[in-house]
Amino acid sequence: MAEKFSLSKFFGVNDDYDEDYQEPESAPVAKSTPATPNRPVDSRKVVAMRNAKPNASHIAICEPRIYSDAKSIAKQLTGGDAVIVNFARVDESQAQRIVDFLNGSAFAVGGEIKRIGEQIFLCTPHNFEVSGDVAANLGTQFTK
Repeated sequence: MAEKFSLSKFFGVNDDYDEDYQEPESAPVAKSTPATPNRPVDSRKVVAMRNAKPNASHIAICEPRIYSDAKSIAKQLTGGDAVIVNFARVDESQAQRIVDFLNGSAFAVGGEIKRIGEQIFLCTPHNFEVSGDVAANLGTQFTK
């Protein structure tokens, strides 16, 4: 009987490589046992609320007397705290300089500064949202 024609035999490719391959000898593997903990494990995964500290937001109240007080107010603002600033004890030119300085500080942290009273401003960092507009009602609030 004639042998079956095969392309691999025609091109000289030998498929008998399986006989040349030797299986690597493997050593028996011992089963590992999981380590037992020294203390009992609580499977409920409960955390005590006494230990959890909430991320509380802070609002500082400042009443500057001189221009150099603006530095401490700006530090609180850049530290993530909102600051209410009362300019009742500062002359108008100093108050304007402090507001300009705080406006730059608020801009640097992505916050804002808003007038909430005749001589009171609220400086907030980026993580505070202020809604409403009190300054528009200042002039009409006390006149009858």
